[in-house]
Amino acid sequence: MAGRIKWNDRYNIGVDVIDKEHKKLFKIMDKLLSFEDGEEKNEWVCQEGIKYFKDHAVRHFADEEEYMRSINYSEYDIHKRIHDDFRRNTLPELENELKQSNYSTEAVNHFLGVSVGWLVGHTLMEDHAIVGKAKNKWVDLLPQEEHDAIRDIIIELVQNTFNLESREISESYGGEQFGNGVYYRLVHGNKSGERCESILVFEDRLLVNTVGKMIGEKTKKLNILTINATRYTARQFVKHIMTHFPAVESFELKSENLLTYDQFKKVFEREKPQVSLLFSTDEGYFAYCAIAPHLKQGKIGTSIYAENAMSVINQYLEETEPVDKKKILVVDDSKVVLQSMKELLGADYDITPAESGVAAIRCITLNQPDLILLDYEMPVCDGKQVLEMIRAEKSWADIPVIFLTGRGDAESVKNVMSLKPAGYMLKTMKPDEIKKVIDGFFEARK
Repeated sequence: MAGRIKWNDRYNIGVDVIDKEHKKLFKIMDKLLSFEDGEEKNEWVCQEGIKYFKDHAVRHFADEEEYMRSINYSEYDIHKRIHDDFRRNTLPELENELKQSNYSTEAVNHFLGVSVGWLVGHTLMEDHAIVGKAKNKWVDLLPQEEHDAIRDIIIELVQNTFNLESREISESYGGEQFGNGVYYRLVHGNKSGERCESILVFEDRLLVNTVGKMIGEKTKKLNILTINATRYTARQFVKHIMTHFPAVESFELKSENLLTYDQFKKVFEREKPQVSLLFSTDEGYFAYCAIAPHLKQGKIGTSIYAENAMSVINQYLEETEPVDKKKILVVDDSKVVLQSMKELLGADYDITPAESGVAAIRCITLNQPDLILLDYEMPVCDGKQVLEMIRAEKSWADIPVIFLTGRGDAESVKNVMSLKPAGYMLKTMKPDEIKKVIDGFFEARK
């Protein structure tokens, strides 16, 4: 590699103790980048780089934080949060990658690239903001507990979708490039003109080793099929995250773009993200960025600590005071039917959907309903078998069951009614007729 990073006056912020540390950091990073590739030198380069950065995190961050406190810097907490994130998350993860790969060229380049990108970006933005030379782009970050909640949702999604363990390595990802990547942008909005912009960044090899394998692709390079499959997966991924925020849950997809890295950087630098997380997996890296001020209007929940436990719990109890609604479990293998029933009955009843007989039994165990609407014709475990399981459990034997059936011929109705349900409804009935049957059922039981 050739030396590629030089200190110049534009990096000065005018505070001697901070500028001296920055100069040292730029000098050593330039020296690290100038070394020839080679196994022994790669290992030495990274070991020295990690050592320097760890020393820097202790010394420079402390000096910078002391200075910010001395001038009562209004964004001290945000700035310190970025320091802590880089020291506690990013560097340890990069070090772990280097050791696991035995200081491979790819891992070395990733370490140097992330470190240089962080150094330049943090110096020109966050550090210049201390003295008013720039605006801190992280001023609109979600509170820590909200970041933690989104992080946990993403980690769970990656596990469930790809069977991959992921680890957060930065909660203030600055748009640094990591290897060859795909930059996918989604814009959601509502009728009022409010927008929610999400950008997912995937390292190529992550997509090849996950999405590519899922669709049976054997190539080690991205192709049209893999990209299209990634688009669909990414849309579901983002929509799932949005469902956890009431302020943006109902937003509809307005546009989508595949961006070049330069285009991504322009968007990233122009906007102030509320969320910007970087993750590592054994298959590669990915980032999730959200530019959506409305996220701040729909909190997931507040973390409980000793000092706020009483107030948080009291607020929780007030917000979750049970509403006196009858509980209906709707069991059907059709998502269309489940959604239709939720929209039709959700205003007056507490609706729980289940897509299979097994899911229904689990739902009954966790939250016993007042009524079960049960599809008679389901694959694997049909309505008859589900009803037999319900009747076999003494504590469930009296739960009323109304069968849903798509067939109204005499023989089919006879088969359904021989199981002695509380009734049956044809799926072809009009919505107002179905609602009338359900309302009448509960009225008769008063």
